[in-house]
Amino acid sequence: MTAPGAVDTDVNTDDDVVAVPLRHPWRWVVAGVLVLALAGLVTSMWTNPNIEHSTIATYLFNPKIINGVGLSLLVTVIAMLVSTVLGVLLAVMRLSKNPVMNAFAWLYVWVFRGTPLLIQIVFWGYLGLLYSQISLGVPFTDFTIFSVDTNTLVPAFVAGLLALTLNQAAYSAEIIRSGMLSVDPGQHEAAASLGMSPSYTLFKVVLPQAMRVIIPPMGNETISMLKQTSLLSVIAVLELYTVATQISSQNLRQVELLLVVSAWYLFLTSVLSVPQYYLERHYGRGTAAHAPSLLSRIQSRIMQRTKR
Repeated sequence: MTAPGAVDTDVNTDDDVVAVPLRHPWRWVVAGVLVLALAGLVTSMWTNPNIEHSTIATYLFNPKIINGVGLSLLVTVIAMLVSTVLGVLLAVMRLSKNPVMNAFAWLYVWVFRGTPLLIQIVFWGYLGLLYSQISLGVPFTDFTIFSVDTNTLVPAFVAGLLALTLNQAAYSAEIIRSGMLSVDPGQHEAAASLGMSPSYTLFKVVLPQAMRVIIPPMGNETISMLKQTSLLSVIAVLELYTVATQISSQNLRQVELLLVVSAWYLFLTSVLSVPQYYLERHYGRGTAAHAPSLLSRIQSRIMQRTKR
């Protein structure tokens, strides 16, 4: 019994409560199985007598391979830049009240999304079979300003670049259009009430707000574009995969060269993922939570361990 007015010192306070973390043993079981499977795969590849690791080391930084890497990056950068510009134009046309512009943009997206990219690449590569000469003149007359051989104007590199760019523009248009539609219509009305022109409203009001929706899928499209450059091997563009194929046809070490190509693609896609992550954080500030980076996760784990 406690006398009236006395303080009961046996009463538990919040400081006395010990929080017991919830255990998830099955997570560790699954993690252990995955680690063992990965270790087994790496070990089998490393100890496989059919793989010459010296060949991988020899060709990993071979000048021809490096040139192929450079060409793949060049095609990726040019194709993504030009296709993004075309994508903005197509997205604006799709949202236009002009029925002709709207129908043209819809037809463009329908054609280039509805046919395989590989077929488009081959089509542009064989353009000379369809048109032996490319001419510029007055329509419906014989007056010609200039005429040039198609294979001279559109060599394999240009044909591949055209195919990738025009195909990607269709996908970029839909991504950008979805981003523009995510912006509150009131923003357009507010800009119009302030006397802003439609073009000024587009580039200063709409697109900056749409970037948080546009950046994630466009980052994925950039990574996908880098890998799609390997399809240019069908028209003999000397990108990474084509060069590796030519080398393997001489030394008959196909698997080793495929591993070299895979290593380069993994490295390049990992590098491209870094700016994508920070762009997403920049344009998404104040809108949603962001997944922590790998470095942040490691630092958080270390801090949790030290506090214990």
